[in-house]
Amino acid sequence: MSSVVIRADCLSKRYRIGGQQKSYKTLREALVDAAAGTVRWLGGKRLPDPNTIWALEDVSFEITHGQSVGIIGRNGAGKSTLLKLLSRITKPTRGTADLYGRVGSLLEVGTGFHTELTGRENVYLNGAILGMSRREIERKFDEIVEFADVTKFLDTPVKFYSSGMYVRLAFAVAAHLEPEILVVDEVLAVGDAAFQKKCLGKMGDVSRQGRTVLFVSHNMAAINRLCSRAILLDGGHLIQDGPAAEVTTSYLIGSENAAATRSWNLETAPGTEEVRLMSVRLLKADGTSAAVAGVQDPLTLRIEYEVRQPNTRFRCTALLYTQGVVAFTTLEPAETVKEKPGRYYSTVVIPPNLLAEGEYVVGVSLFTSAAGKRRFVSLKDAVVFQVYDSMAGISARGDYAQEMTGVVRPILHWESGRAD
Repeated sequence: MSSVVIRADCLSKRYRIGGQQKSYKTLREALVDAAAGTVRWLGGKRLPDPNTIWALEDVSFEITHGQSVGIIGRNGAGKSTLLKLLSRITKPTRGTADLYGRVGSLLEVGTGFHTELTGRENVYLNGAILGMSRREIERKFDEIVEFADVTKFLDTPVKFYSSGMYVRLAFAVAAHLEPEILVVDEVLAVGDAAFQKKCLGKMGDVSRQGRTVLFVSHNMAAINRLCSRAILLDGGHLIQDGPAAEVTTSYLIGSENAAATRSWNLETAPGTEEVRLMSVRLLKADGTSAAVAGVQDPLTLRIEYEVRQPNTRFRCTALLYTQGVVAFTTLEPAETVKEKPGRYYSTVVIPPNLLAEGEYVVGVSLFTSAAGKRRFVSLKDAVVFQVYDSMAGISARGDYAQEMTGVVRPILHWESGRAD
């Protein structure tokens, strides 16, 4: 049985909000505050204080050795507060957090760095803070510098570093000094795309080495690829704890900006007097919503529409957008005439092992090219879904575990042999 390395029990953190604290109080003010505090008790239970907020309240869980756990939720859900409590940066208002092992934390740009010291000096300083001996730091020093790509500026005070240089060096130290527990916040968003890919690859390596990783991110594809488990927070409370794919699906379905199913009534449906779009659904093979899908999942896009006038001629088309470009367009091969008014549907199957990891937006259009092109429906953001790679089974990546670029990822046949 795996040993527990992190145990949180009713972990809570309360912050005071509002005006600035006065430097001193008169006796009268002190008596008034004491009376107000007494009034806030009712029947032995303290009433909510409008001047405080619970950033985290009664959160309990256990994490075992070697697990990679994603912490997800909307802005203000309590994710960063949780990591600060676990990293001992701040104390809980109540509850306990026990960690068994050396912790490497990257919660803010340059956590543990001294701005007046050089990059070289900060590597040794931060390593010492993490509990490493000088010999251990020297053994990893060259790898850290190479990963951070700051060789030319190693003897320059870090106060002159750009934010990108700063976070590269901070992450390199935290990831390379072999902590038993690595805690990483969304700070990776500071770096450029190439650096983010490098960091995600490094965290994957750390996880595969059997160390424990806690990772906060709004990138659900990265959470699903790196983490076997996810914890969903909302309003400071633990909402769901389970397999990463299940928890990220719940999160995306619960977000009004991310849903693989969308429908309208006849009055609000987009369209014209001839045709109205009634629903767009992206489904997995078992008929469930595909808000989060694996690269190996076949997906069915089902478009339902109301034909309101007889003999209406048109075809359906769908566009998949990702990374600011159109991944591909698919359309019905021919226009058809719907002779009678009524509810109709069109479906198309997106085969498995076609899409790469990432977020996709599906646009839907119903149009005719007869006597000049005319659109009955044009909706650029009908549904949204996430694709992740579980790195299990047969896929285009084979046994390659690092980041793969591109918006599609088909399995293509390769052959090799002697050329002579």
